[in-house]
Amino acid sequence: MMENLKIKNIFAAIALPLLLASCKAPMATVIKDEVKENIPQNFNQEEQQDANNNSGTTPWRQFFTDPNLVSLIETALKNNQELLITLQEIEIAKSGVLAKKGRLSPTVSAGVGAGLRKSGRYTSEGAGDATTEIEPGREMPDPLGNFEGGIMANWEVDIWKKLRTEKESAVAHYLSTVEGKNFVLSNLIEEVADNYYELLALDNQLDIMQQYIKLQQRALEISKIQKEAAAATELAVKKFEAELAKSKASEYTIRQQITEKENEINALLGRYPQPIVRTKESFMSTIPQTVYTGIPSQLLSNRPDIKQAELELKASKLDVEAARKEFYPSLEISATLGLEAFKPSYLVKMPESIAYNLAGELAGPLINKSAIKANFQTADARQIQALYEYDKTILNAYLDVANMMSKIKNIDQYYQLKSQETKALDQSIDIANQLFRNSRADYLEVLLNQRDALDAKMELIEAKQKQLSTVVDIYKSLGGGWK
Repeated sequence: MMENLKIKNIFAAIALPLLLASCKAPMATVIKDEVKENIPQNFNQEEQQDANNNSGTTPWRQFFTDPNLVSLIETALKNNQELLITLQEIEIAKSGVLAKKGRLSPTVSAGVGAGLRKSGRYTSEGAGDATTEIEPGREMPDPLGNFEGGIMANWEVDIWKKLRTEKESAVAHYLSTVEGKNFVLSNLIEEVADNYYELLALDNQLDIMQQYIKLQQRALEISKIQKEAAAATELAVKKFEAELAKSKASEYTIRQQITEKENEINALLGRYPQPIVRTKESFMSTIPQTVYTGIPSQLLSNRPDIKQAELELKASKLDVEAARKEFYPSLEISATLGLEAFKPSYLVKMPESIAYNLAGELAGPLINKSAIKANFQTADARQIQALYEYDKTILNAYLDVANMMSKIKNIDQYYQLKSQETKALDQSIDIANQLFRNSRADYLEVLLNQRDALDAKMELIEAKQKQLSTVVDIYKSLGGGWK
């Protein structure tokens, strides 16, 4: 007895220091978020923005006033495949939270079993069974059966809060997928709106091209009349015929672009090709909405991609903490309670058939920690990576808004000047045609004026489309579209 006690004391004296030594864990890299701390006070350092006015907080149904566009967006939000895929990612992340939460509670299971064992007669177990009587005058059966049934429980006690940390990380990742869904929503609405305005621009360009074709046809007729009157040559007739053919070819190019743009919108809406309901007549008279930017710090709470990156950073920090706690000993408790007997009829005999077991184990890694170290180093590197990703997202968001603010001002000026150019060229066409009819100008002057006017009108339509799309883009850059 004294010898066994000495052995236990020696074992405890060796194991305890080793167990304590196993608690030593490396420290995580301390990271500092300088980009977030140094975000400018305003987007334009020369102008002060009003923090109370921020278009990014406006719900998209209030921001977009075209009923046809609103209807398209609503369809896209129901059917878009990318959005549906993102929703399933949220469900996957939610299951991850439930899995981590489940590890905090004991695992309880129930089971039954049956077996048969024959021990050799000349073994300690066989010899013992042969000389043992179950009841007076009744020997142990040979072979020996075993029937059992009961419940089993196993529980890892979260003494270092490692499991809680893993659950918190899973929750942060789940919340980041929700923000990821919001970012997909914002992008989807932007794409639908941009493509819708591009489609309206193509419709108006087609109308301009058809008007130009009619103008070319009249010019061709005049040139033929003048040729018959010897006031023009065959060369002028051929030039007008070539220009008319070129314009008709361009018309079919625009028609193809319209078909492709319609199908691009249908793809965003998750449906097969069908006509896109729209009203093209009011496109050129549409006045872009005034956008209020607020202050840059509001991007941190408005833009879902920034919030997603922030939550992923939080999750990565928790992952490092959980990986660090893998160096600590873990405490597991296991227990079983049930009935056990070598014959089924004996299972009902109480309390003789009752069997139970209770054990606790405190164990920690001592040597060969390379796998644990590798997991920790990986988590630590991912934490730093997540910080860089977060900083990049904030910086890109700020630059997006700053660029869009400048673009809105410049595109407005561009549109005004293009409007003036178009009016001047329309007047020059009338003058050139009048001079051509009176044989005071040649066909080249007429052609050049018509081409310049066509190009200017096409560019004016593109400028209007860019005006409207830029407003949509800055709305999305400010964090709008997902509410």
